[in-house]
Amino acid sequence: MKSLTDPSQALSTGLAKIRTELHVPDGFPADVVAAADAAAKRVPDQHADRRAMPFVTLDPAASTDLDQAFSIEASGSDLLLHYAIADVAWFVEDGDTVDLEAWTRGETLYLPDGKAGLYPPVIAEGAASLLPDGPRPAVIFTVRVAQDGATKLDGAERAIIQSRAKLAYDSVKASDVPAGFAEMARRMAMNEKRRGASRVDPPEQEVERLADGTYRLSFRPLLQSEQDNAALSLAANMAIADAMLAHHTGLFRVMSGPDAFKVQRLRNAAQALGLSWPASTGLRDYQRTLDPTDPRQAALMLEIRHASPGASYQPYQDGVVPWHEAMAATYAHATAPLRRLADRYVVRCALAIANGQPVPQAVTDAFARLPKAMGRADSRASQINHAAIDLAEAVMLEGREGETFKAVVTDVVDHGVRVQLADMPVVANVKASGLRQGENLKLRLVLADPDQRSIVFEPV
Repeated sequence: MKSLTDPSQALSTGLAKIRTELHVPDGFPADVVAAADAAAKRVPDQHADRRAMPFVTLDPAASTDLDQAFSIEASGSDLLLHYAIADVAWFVEDGDTVDLEAWTRGETLYLPDGKAGLYPPVIAEGAASLLPDGPRPAVIFTVRVAQDGATKLDGAERAIIQSRAKLAYDSVKASDVPAGFAEMARRMAMNEKRRGASRVDPPEQEVERLADGTYRLSFRPLLQSEQDNAALSLAANMAIADAMLAHHTGLFRVMSGPDAFKVQRLRNAAQALGLSWPASTGLRDYQRTLDPTDPRQAALMLEIRHASPGASYQPYQDGVVPWHEAMAATYAHATAPLRRLADRYVVRCALAIANGQPVPQAVTDAFARLPKAMGRADSRASQINHAAIDLAEAVMLEGREGETFKAVVTDVVDHGVRVQLADMPVVANVKASGLRQGENLKLRLVLADPDQRSIVFEPV
């Protein structure tokens, strides 16, 4: 998802340039649109009728590409999560025109002013989206969540569902969601703490126009409803990952932790932001104490996210336990097939093994190809995100040339140092010598150029 919003449209010109430079798709070729129009008319005939189940969706208010709907029921001391995932594979067949286009894209790309979808809207925001305007085909995963937050995949089936409500993060009430929603989130949070997970969910940055016509980057922490909803995806993804691993197949999301050099850089960034990080406290424990409603702590959360070596995809390998360091678990992506290509194949794999069927050969073959395709897509999404942040920083600082700013050296780089500004969430490289990590300094802003997405500082 995008990490930067621009309600004031201060970035519109620069974002248009980013779209051109980074080849962000603008719409779909005519043959793909025609093929998607035809595919959207396919009538599901391999699905159980589960329209009586009380499914709801919970997403940003403006979202129309709805991957997930959920229902929750008690089973003794356990909770059963019935998690309906959009049955994209019903509309997209291996090797067809829509599928080939999706392989060139890999994932939906998000920019502050809009998105470039993985699939044409007639599928992603229509026939496959779990909107409440009519029955939709889905794959229902039933996940058992124990009192301690342990998850287990109990079953999976193709089914027709009918969402009862399209709920929004910023307006949902406790009475709108199924009973057990908050309790399930609590169990998953407790399980994360027990595992020692170090997952970081930094807030969104928002370009905010001030009364004097200038701009600043502010933070919008995740709402409690967003955090609780994420716990449902986490439960499903972990249960599916464990099931695939047990059956010696699958595609997993893996990630290592930041090395000692990057951890020291983060300590320096904390110093720059005026935060206390005891020397005896490791990164994993420290980051769990950070408060995203505090702008300084939110800025450090962003730096922690950027310091991560990044997650990647890994097919099952005999004798190898795929591991995601931030999750402190074996993990997979399955719950967003409308937005990530890999999820469509993981859903098909999990559906097969849950029903005692062989995994389709086309799925197994795709698992070998997906790491490269998804790596390419993730790289482009990262480039777009970084370019948008660079643009926002330049817009925010434009007109402040000549002003001085306090900063701390976070690390030494080629031809200079990397610094963290003390009063705003800005990281920059500065040409300077003779400086050490952790050293305080003052910088003068020489240039802020939104057109080049460039900011230049010099030591005072």
